Amino acid sequence: MAQDDIDSITGLPDELDVGGDLARAEQRVSIRVDERRYGKAVTIVEGLDTDRVDVSDLASELKRHLATGGTVDDERIELQGDHRDRLPELLADRGFSLAA
Repeated sequence: MAQDDIDSITGLPDELDVGGDLARAEQRVSIRVDERRYGKAVTIVEGLDTDRVDVSDLASELKRHLATGGTVDDERIELQGDHRDRLPELLADRGFSLAA
């Protein structure tokens, strides 16, 4: 294993992505539901640090797990429908902390 494959902060191999886990754990993500046209619910995930997390990849993963559509807009994830019940668990599984 080359020296370049070792994280300078943790001293662990880069492939473990411990730095990424720490970055996600430090973020306080909030979930809220808005009502759009025709009474349609939209779940919004905010508080993501776009310098540390690829929001587009996270949005794609959440959409796939929730079997719904959505988009990334202004550094937040918008998912079609009301997913307040399942989203906290999915985000926690990925290392994110929810804001109180």
